[in-house]
Amino acid sequence: MRDPLSSSKGAEPPLESDGAAEPHTRKRKDSLGSTLLWALLVALAVRTLLFQPFHIPSESMRPTLEAGDYVIASKWPYGYSRYSLPLGPDVFDGRVFAGLPDRGEVIVFRAPHTGGQSFIKRAIGMPGETIEVRGGVLFIDGAEVPRGLVGEDVRLNQRGEMRRYDVYEEILPGGVAYEVLDLGAGDLDDFGPVTVPAGHVFALGDNRDESRDSRVPSPLGPGPIPLENLIGRADLVLLSARPDFSLWRPWTWYRLRPDRFARSLDAEPG
Repeated sequence: MRDPLSSSKGAEPPLESDGAAEPHTRKRKDSLGSTLLWALLVALAVRTLLFQPFHIPSESMRPTLEAGDYVIASKWPYGYSRYSLPLGPDVFDGRVFAGLPDRGEVIVFRAPHTGGQSFIKRAIGMPGETIEVRGGVLFIDGAEVPRGLVGEDVRLNQRGEMRRYDVYEEILPGGVAYEVLDLGAGDLDDFGPVTVPAGHVFALGDNRDESRDSRVPSPLGPGPIPLENLIGRADLVLLSARPDFSLWRPWTWYRLRPDRFARSLDAEPG
């Protein structure tokens, strides 16, 4: 018995298609488009609600953060504002599920004086507190924040200048300890006293003499940070590379800094 789909004269060639009658091809294209759309929506939700990566371009948070670090910030600890959204569209005011940073946490925020630029500093002063700096020493509500000399750091800065820094351990009220750099006498060594306005936090860079932070008023610096401008809490250095590293230049790959990979920025009391 002959195969009913065959012919003694040979198999009949398939009919040509005009392209409009290819349901399987259309289904594959529709499926791919749907998958890409869902992947985009999931990525957008993760970036908006959960985590966002940031690249550190400057040395203002040394020694905690180095230029070339890639930091992951958690978005939920302080709630959500329009700055939680990509590009920060002006779609609503204030914060949803708002929360204050804990003192000593490393915060990422949209700098009020730059429009679209994000900054990263350490939360030092809470609303209503009085902040003062005398001879490089920090005071909160009139009480000196203890610090002790732990060493020195001599290196070229980003401008190619050789600098010698004293390294201090500073211990905030509550016990959070971290290291700060001090170049000696500088323009920002004496500041205040000022009271942190309601709805704001006061933030400092750990590299005290090379940081534009809440000591510097607009338009040159951010001044106190509106809570609405908070983006998230920096929790982890995911990767790190020297600023002259490039993924597209394999001969620079040795400039990765694996000793800084997966480094926690947890501000728990020491």
